[in-house]
Order: sequence, then C-alpha cells, then structure tokens
Amino acid sequence: MMSETRAAGTPGTAGGTGVVPPVVLVHGTATTGAVWRHVRRELGDRPVQAPDRPSTGSLAAELVALRPLLDGAVYGGVSGGATLGLAILAAGVPLAGAVLHEPAVGSLLPGLLAPMAAAFAQGGVVPFARALYGPAWSSADAPADPDAVARDLAMFLDFEPPPLPARICPTIITVGADSPPVRHRAALLLREKLGLTVRVVPGCGHAAHLEAPAAFARLLESVHRGPEAGSAPASRGQSSSDHGLRVPGARSTR
Repeated sequence: MMSETRAAGTPGTAGGTGVVPPVVLVHGTATTGAVWRHVRRELGDRPVQAPDRPSTGSLAAELVALRPLLDGAVYGGVSGGATLGLAILAAGVPLAGAVLHEPAVGSLLPGLLAPMAAAFAQGGVVPFARALYGPAWSSADAPADPDAVARDLAMFLDFEPPPLPARICPTIITVGADSPPVRHRAALLLREKLGLTVRVVPGCGHAAHLEAPAAFARLLESVHRGPEAGSAPASRGQSSSDHGLRVPGARSTR
C-alpha cells in the first residue's frame, strides 16, 4: 500500500459522473512515449495516449503540442513530464485528474537538478539518464535526436512552479520510496507551497514508470475520483501525516 501525505485537490471534470476518462502519459527527457509501455499494459483496455514530445526547448511550445490531447483526460507524467503537468495545471486546462512523479521545483529547492546537469556536461545523454533514472533506464529508451536532451534540460533548469488556480482537478504528487531525501523534500515543498497531495510510491526511485508501473497505473485509474479514491478530498492547503516522506525534520517545516 502507498504511504501518503494529504493536502488535497478539488473534484475534477469526470469526478462523480461514472465516466472513465482517457489517460495521457507524458515522458520526460532522455525518453520517448515508448517508456510508458509497462504502465500502458497495466492500464489494460483503457484509452491511453503516450505521445512523443517535440522537445523544442520551449515550455510554451511543449504545452501547445500537448493541448489537443488533454481536455477531460487524466494526465500522467514522470520527471519532465510531471514538470510540464504543473504548467498545465497552472494554465487551467480542464483535466479529469493528474499524477505527477517527481517534477522539477525551480528555486523552491535550488540544486535539485545539478547532479544531472553535471553528468550531461561531462558525458552526454547516457551518464545524464543514468544519474536521473538509475539502472532501469537503457539507451533504447533515449530519443533518436541527442540534442533533444540538451534542449529539454535547459528548459527544465529554467522552470519555476507557477501559482495554481483556486480550483484544480484532483492531483497527486508522487515520490519514489527509494529516491534520495532531496526528492522527498521537493515533494514536501510542493505540498507546502501549492497545497498538493503527496504520495510515496514503494519499490521505485525516479523511474516510476519503469520500476513500479502497476502502482503508478493504479493511481492513474483512481485519481479522477479524488486524491483519496472513494473519499472526499480535503481543501487545498490542509495537511496530514508526513508518513513515508524521508525528510529530516519534516514535521517541523509546516
């Protein structure tokens, strides 16, 4: 079972209607839509799209490319895909729900992406991706255009989490149980600053789609019913236990 700390979202487009919304899965840098293959299998017959992003290096252009797929959908993103998800929430796109695994957090936690940027500067795509995703990533997951990684990296290094509307779809920020404490700290900051629900996913680090596809798929299947499936979400900004977050002194940071 997943550990969680709550801050809540608001009911989304499909919440309470009995409609099963489609899913859109958005990949991060050094990968393509094919990286979602295990999650897609776990989702069975549910309508799923996992596009290859254009990796333009422009946040605005990336959002424009994704926009036609999103109305009424559940959005799933890992890494850079999760970062784009924060921008999509801020833009007020009418999603049914969102599950965002370890997005960038900009100046909320300076240096979060520094080890990956250093690995790219020293060795290119493969050292970068291994530093980011760990051993679950392989060179077969990389895009054909190696410059796509450089463009993505520059874009995500410049990212700042924007303010969110007063009402958003049910949204869960996830963090891997095996991820380093700095990732758990980043998730906690998103809860504190943006009022988003946080859940800790067991059995994975940053590469949730490769290491814990079943757990990630279950969240995608239920998020449109609220951050706690089967129960009413609280108001954004509320908090509960920090159980599962590996952040020294987490309870004292509120």
